[in-house]
Amino acid sequence: MVYTTREYTQLQKAGLAVSLAAWGILLLRPAQAASWCCGGDCLTPVQTVLAWDPPFSLVVRMVMASYAPGSLAGDWALMLPAMMTPTLIPPLYHIRISSFARRRGRSTILFAIGYGLVWMAAGAVLLLPGLLTRALMPQSWLPALCAAAVAVVWQATPVKQRSLNRAHQHDSLAAFGTAADRDAFKLGIDHGRWCVVSCWAAMLVPTLLPHGHMAGMLAVGLLMFCERLDPPAIPAWRLRGFRTVFRYVVLQWKNARIPAAQNDMTQDG
Repeated sequence: MVYTTREYTQLQKAGLAVSLAAWGILLLRPAQAASWCCGGDCLTPVQTVLAWDPPFSLVVRMVMASYAPGSLAGDWALMLPAMMTPTLIPPLYHIRISSFARRRGRSTILFAIGYGLVWMAAGAVLLLPGLLTRALMPQSWLPALCAAAVAVVWQATPVKQRSLNRAHQHDSLAAFGTAADRDAFKLGIDHGRWCVVSCWAAMLVPTLLPHGHMAGMLAVGLLMFCERLDPPAIPAWRLRGFRTVFRYVVLQWKNARIPAAQNDMTQDG
């Protein structure tokens, strides 16, 4: 169960590869929406709602028909590895150093299943406001701005810090048999639960954007990754994550500038 720095680096690279692959699939996947045809004219659900004033129950049915649950679940399932994999390196590292080599893959899969189940359940709740907003208030930025205000307040709450602290804690894992499988699965459930508590407000914002959903998810993913870089702290009212994002972006920019400056010096020489 010895794990080296080299193996940890390989785990980081594998996580980044999974994240980039999921983002690539999401960006290349064509968007689908249903339409209603009357005579020679076909209207999208949003255009239909704008054209006449249907009952709210009919609006809900139209929205659900426009965005098939299977397609939404597939998009959400792809969004999870795209956004969350970079934040899962510490618990995955904990699993691998706590498991025998022959059990590492199995325990990792069980952890991912438990974590994914929690977030899939959360997605059923988080996606509904966005679907209703697209039908009732298309092209409006107001719902996203209200959600962003709530997210900023949530970032500052002590509950947010408690959930981040819990995400840093990893229970010990059994080494053998069904107990080891149970512990890996439970770790995924627990980590997913605290991750949802921590991130629900930020995750809600991109679902309410009238445009730029992928850009919004990228921004939220960066925020979640950077706030996990901060060590555990005493729960209190203070804004979290944004300063770390700024420092991380500046650091990456400086690291990218160094090779360019070295190349310029080589050419001048």
